[in-house]
Amino acid sequence: MKFGFELWVGARYAGLARLASRRSGKRAGPSGGSAGGSGKDRFVSFVAMMSMAGIALGVAALIIVLSVMNGFQKDVRDRMLSVLPHIELFVPGQMPEAVLGRFEELAERAGDHPEVVAGAPFVAAPAIVMRGQVLRGVQVRGIDAQTEKSVSELDSQMVSGSLEGLVPGEFGLILGQTLAQILGVGVGDTIMVLAPQGSVSPAGFSPRMRQFTVAGLYRSGHYEYDSSLVFAQAQDAARLFRDTGSAGVRLKVQNMYEAMRVASELQQMMPSDVFVADWSRNNRTWFAAVQTEKRMMFIILALIVAVAAFNLLSSQVMAVKDKQADIAILRSFGATPGKIARIFLIQGALVGAIGTLLGVGAGCLIAYNVDVIVPALEQFFGVQFLPQEIYFISSLPSDPRLDDIVTIGITSLVLSLLATLYPSWRASRVEPAQVLRHD
Repeated sequence: MKFGFELWVGARYAGLARLASRRSGKRAGPSGGSAGGSGKDRFVSFVAMMSMAGIALGVAALIIVLSVMNGFQKDVRDRMLSVLPHIELFVPGQMPEAVLGRFEELAERAGDHPEVVAGAPFVAAPAIVMRGQVLRGVQVRGIDAQTEKSVSELDSQMVSGSLEGLVPGEFGLILGQTLAQILGVGVGDTIMVLAPQGSVSPAGFSPRMRQFTVAGLYRSGHYEYDSSLVFAQAQDAARLFRDTGSAGVRLKVQNMYEAMRVASELQQMMPSDVFVADWSRNNRTWFAAVQTEKRMMFIILALIVAVAAFNLLSSQVMAVKDKQADIAILRSFGATPGKIARIFLIQGALVGAIGTLLGVGAGCLIAYNVDVIVPALEQFFGVQFLPQEIYFISSLPSDPRLDDIVTIGITSLVLSLLATLYPSWRASRVEPAQVLRHD
């Protein structure tokens, strides 16, 4: 083995050979002395072990936090897209009823794209729902009960009633389960819907309002939508919001991650008055904030690994200072400065590699079992870590990704290796004559 000597001595200085010799009952060091070492030897090894533990802790923390952030982003995104379209086609400035009349034309043009799976008409407008003394601002989505099933998962999310309850002319409304609890209503109850525009008469301003009947309740698992997004029949919504509502076509594509590219291509296929928007554009601010937060968390938590690397550098410098006599003896026996440098490079690399492997193992073990660990902790302490009204979701998701794990591992190994360069160079500069002259 080309570097067998350096590897064996470096492993001893890292504390690994000492552990092996204790298990086998052997205590011989590289120069024939006691492998148990003095109190100073044990202190140097202790500092090296603490550096290893610090690296493992930092790597594990990085993997767990990034996995949870990935899971949070994926869970919220999937719940968003279970009720929101992948792509929307709409015509700004036109009356909703006129745009609904062009649904077949727009859907047929969009269907020419190979990535488009299905389309459904929609009407969108803000409104206020009122039940007794309780008022709530909401977003009203007018949909077609039959075609909506092909572009969203709303039908499978119904907990009471069904989409078939949205019949043109009957002014039915489907509410989120959370909003229904806030208003204190159930299926069959009536609520008042106020449009943002109204009419002005000599008696003053009169808001446009209409009584709707609750036709069903849904639960998407996304608190914001369950508490503020309601669905009505498209024609009914167009009549109520004829001045301020917007209308168009909701599209579902084969791969939602390709929605941006598909939307760009559809824009070239549509008439000039049609605007195309994909799901990432409609929620760009939220996703950009999550990505920025993820990068900042990586930098902040990487400082834990950097601190552990500084500890490793300190332990290496202490080892070089403590082992100057051993280094001088090795140099007297013919060891070159390069071999001496490689001994301490190997020592630091072993500490960093083992710490990284331990951290990756612990981080992956926790990240892949967050869904079990967190509920157990919540039950044990009697607390809820994620109030749904604040974080949109009530459970802590996790999505470990190989590229993140590899990046974290490589970063840890590089920092550990960099921390060993200076002590290794110092060790290679030790002059045997000057050291042995005082012994």
